[in-house]
Amino acid sequence: MKKKVFTVGADEKGARLDLFLTARESASSRSFWQKLCLKGNVYIDGEKKLKCGYRLKEGQVVEVWIPPPEIIVAEPEAIPLQIVFEDRDLLIVNKPRGMVVHPAVGHRRGTLVNALLAHCHDLLTIGDRIRPGIVHRLDKDTTGLLVVAKNEPAFKHLTAQLANRTVKREYRAIVHGSPPPGIRIIDAPLGRDKRNRKKMAVQREGTGRRAITHLKLLQKVGSYALLSLLLETGRTHQIRVHLAYIGCPLVGDPLYGPQKSPFKKRGQFLHARTLGFIHPRSGEYREFTVEPGQEFCLFLKTEGGKNAQAKNYGCKRNPPGPDAYCP
Repeated sequence: MKKKVFTVGADEKGARLDLFLTARESASSRSFWQKLCLKGNVYIDGEKKLKCGYRLKEGQVVEVWIPPPEIIVAEPEAIPLQIVFEDRDLLIVNKPRGMVVHPAVGHRRGTLVNALLAHCHDLLTIGDRIRPGIVHRLDKDTTGLLVVAKNEPAFKHLTAQLANRTVKREYRAIVHGSPPPGIRIIDAPLGRDKRNRKKMAVQREGTGRRAITHLKLLQKVGSYALLSLLLETGRTHQIRVHLAYIGCPLVGDPLYGPQKSPFKKRGQFLHARTLGFIHPRSGEYREFTVEPGQEFCLFLKTEGGKNAQAKNYGCKRNPPGPDAYCP
């Protein structure tokens, strides 16, 4: 275990133990320090402290014993994949709602990577061993297109395109309300939320990482709107934070949406619809499109009003299979 020692300063007198540790070591979340307290890994003046809310006194010595990071190994699993395209260099998958992209603490099995390892046996040699072949990611409850490299040259070529912002990524989203008139581009820098490290937040000008989202209103349906969103950059939670920032949070978003929303358990209505890039071997531009699942159209019909017609939303059957935008 790794040992860290802190001395409580005069300006830190009366602070909660968990908040004190979070402030001193901001790279780790408050919940991380709380778990260490509950496990008995935190001592104050040599005495074990299990209470995260203990109020500190000036001059006290806080000792923390941090266990080594848990080693996560990705294992192949026979999980069905909806493959839109595949050749010897890459494959395009349509990720379903509820599937995590790669293994992590709390999600060791049932991920997209577990399924890919069973489908492509040589994938472990490409890129990161926990994220082999993964060029970009989607949130657990975001559906849609994701490209996976099947060899190292393809991986490097595709990641370079992402870095150079030449990959086309268009999303469809259902949001609360409607974008303010005139807004077509959201250019607002993003960084870690200082009050909740699980969240991202818009930062002051000159801080954070630049994030740009292009927005188009496709249809307003009752108190909701259907949007097309084109990513110019690809920051963590970019679309979700930007939509909340302009007052149109994503329907079903448990992190950035309304606290009392009745749709949280239904998952967020965000779908990666179009993916376009230069093929790493042929040098040709390839573009793939998969319409959102029927839950999009059903939501717009039921929540948008009885008179809402599916054809007004650009709904199309996306053969083959039951995952069409409209039944």
